[in-house]
Formats: sequence, C-alpha cells, structure tokens
Amino acid sequence: MSTLEPKAGEQVKDVRFSEDSLVVDLMDGRTISVPLAWYPRLLAATPEERSNWKLAGAGFGIHWPDIDEDLSTDGLLRGAPAPRASRPVSKDTS
Repeated sequence: MSTLEPKAGEQVKDVRFSEDSLVVDLMDGRTISVPLAWYPRLLAATPEERSNWKLAGAGFGIHWPDIDEDLSTDGLLRGAPAPRASRPVSKDTS
C-alpha cells in the first residue's frame, strides 16, 4: 500500500483568505494556513478572483479559473510554495 494515496479527510471543505494568508479547511477538521506570498498569482489577484474557486481533482485540489491557478491539498500539507519557474504574474492593463 502506498502512503502517497490521498486520504478522504484531506479533501477541501472551504477556502478563505486573510490579509496575508491562504486558509484551507479540510474535511477531517484540519485547517491549513500558508503565506499568500508563496503563491504570486493569488497574491496579485483581486478579492473577487480569489473568491472564485472550484474544487478540482475529486476534492483534493483547488482551481481558480480567473487566474489559472491550481493547488493540491498534498502540496499544501507538505508546505510547498509555488515553483519559482512558474509563469510570471502579469495584469493586462489594456
């Protein structure tokens, strides 16, 4: 049996933001709080863009369609910030 398999309780229940953190509540009662600075797209997003999230990956992931950002509960539990090689954050001002 692999320990890499996600557990049912690690599914996302709710997502919210504080001034400087992303906060994710899991179905098993745990709450993960990580610095918003770890995720440049979320940091640069408007409150409306941040609030428009969808469950992804059978509930083990979060997708923000307005900013094309995806996070997994596995990565959040491991404390994994966004990779440095990810696409740069840009706002279209046209």
